[in-house]
Amino acid sequence: MYEEYYGFRERPFQLTPDPAFYFESVTHKKALSYLGYGLNQGEGFVVITGEVGSGKSTLVAHLKEKLDDERMTVGEVVTSALDDDEMIHVAARSFGLDIEGGDKAAALAAIELFLHEEARNGRRVLLIVDEAQNLSIGALEELRMLSNFQLGSHPLLQTLLLGQPEFKHLLAQSEELEQLRQRVIAAHHLEPMQPGEIEPYVEHRLAHVGWDGNPEIDGGIWVKLHKVTGGIPRKINQVMTRLLLMGAVEEQSVLEADMLEAVLEEMNGDNSAEAQSVTVAKPRPDRDLPAADAIARARSEPAQQPSVSSEARDTGLLDHQIEAIEKAFAERDKHMAAMRREVQKLAASRDQASGALPQDADKRLEAIERRLDEQEQSLRHVLTMMIDYFESQATRAAA
Repeated sequence: MYEEYYGFRERPFQLTPDPAFYFESVTHKKALSYLGYGLNQGEGFVVITGEVGSGKSTLVAHLKEKLDDERMTVGEVVTSALDDDEMIHVAARSFGLDIEGGDKAAALAAIELFLHEEARNGRRVLLIVDEAQNLSIGALEELRMLSNFQLGSHPLLQTLLLGQPEFKHLLAQSEELEQLRQRVIAAHHLEPMQPGEIEPYVEHRLAHVGWDGNPEIDGGIWVKLHKVTGGIPRKINQVMTRLLLMGAVEEQSVLEADMLEAVLEEMNGDNSAEAQSVTVAKPRPDRDLPAADAIARARSEPAQQPSVSSEARDTGLLDHQIEAIEKAFAERDKHMAAMRREVQKLAASRDQASGALPQDADKRLEAIERRLDEQEQSLRHVLTMMIDYFESQATRAAA
């Protein structure tokens, strides 16, 4: 919505990684240097760690764009909790290898054959493993064993490990990972952006979508924005999205410091509401139940954690569904808050005009009604996801 109001080509602060928006902060520049050094060595492990939302995935997406597809084959793994055997099979699939059955020896043989063929064709092979903090010690050891594959004295596989801070600590402290530590040739921990980088970061993303100075951004917001986000890119994106939305709803051409305060207050209210609401309600709403009633019913149920199979847990199905539901609730809440402010403004205008609505009132009211319709559709989509989730769990339990 706000991108249309301000004339942007697309959303500038989307949360999904996009190399087109890559911003080279001080810490990202260092990380890219370590990555470049590590890849030039052509062996061992390169490790990049950082807080959630610090930009690890965007950094790697940017790196991949710079790699020569004719000379480098890249396999990617985003891990859940994998054990050693599962790690081997997932690694094989990342390179497009189809291994029948669960034979670990066959998977290892297929990987080795693949690596030899790539080397003979003059291609290097890189395996990127994201969310490495989820891996078991056994799975990490299997990755180390894969790095032993050689053609003569030439290593055949290099691995890039991406993980959260706990992986950095595990790697540094675990006695069982001593041999893996010895294979790490470059490592970097992504730090938060510095206070002076917040304004260039925001303007960089805005410029990419066609920002021409509208809206103008009050220079007084940058210190506060760094303080509340800790310099974490994803958190900055979240706050800026809400700020732009408020600006569009209130038809503001300047994003001011008091608007940022209002956005932060709303977000704190959203977080409090989410903390009090259920994660997943056990009784599922009926498909024909009106959206508002179904949401109220779901939120009024006592918080209960459904029983899930290990397979569902490993694939992250539960976390994905919960995250989607919570995100939809948050989106609904922020839009409703913005709409309430719009109605209050209209009411104030009417009072000042002795009961007469301002000339543009009809258009503004139509916009509010349209947004309400959009929210209704969004909530119905959420309910469908909830229903599908519970039905899938019932099917698994029956099996």
